[in-house]
Amino acid sequence: MLLRIILVRIRAAFGATIRSMAEGHVHVDSRPEPVAAEWAEHARGRLRRSGHRASGAREEVVALLSAQDCCLSAQEIHDRLRASERGVALASVYRALDVLAQLRLVHRVDVGGVACYEPASPSGEHHHHAICDRCGKMDAFEDPELERLLDGVATRLGYDAGGHDLVLHGACPDCAGD
Repeated sequence: MLLRIILVRIRAAFGATIRSMAEGHVHVDSRPEPVAAEWAEHARGRLRRSGHRASGAREEVVALLSAQDCCLSAQEIHDRLRASERGVALASVYRALDVLAQLRLVHRVDVGGVACYEPASPSGEHHHHAICDRCGKMDAFEDPELERLLDGVATRLGYDAGGHDLVLHGACPDCAGD
């Protein structure tokens, strides 16, 4: 119920953009081609500059993530690569994600105890998540006013905040009615 109230207030007060995710516990929208290419090139360049060689597995993970708009678990990435007949071991997917996370090329989001990853925009643009603790449904949302408020909190605390993570947990509207 609390999550519903927060989301309703965010929508009403700030006009937040909410995207419903409904494939299993996460639905992934394809990113527009220019955005995908921009992130992939940014990731490849950052990997090169940091001394990481271009491994086949890492390249496959970068290519797959570049087409995603939101979170995928390592297992989901592995399954998608395997379904497209690209043979990448699950351990290699985890290693690639670890490197990408260390370089801040991906954001890690905890979804029901499972680590999920999404591309981190080179521009710093991002979205947040509301996750149903009952069914695992995830809603991604963007809210410029919320960003302004979070920046204000950092300023009041005297922090030069380099970023933030916001995940709302609770019951989705469907589960809250049960």
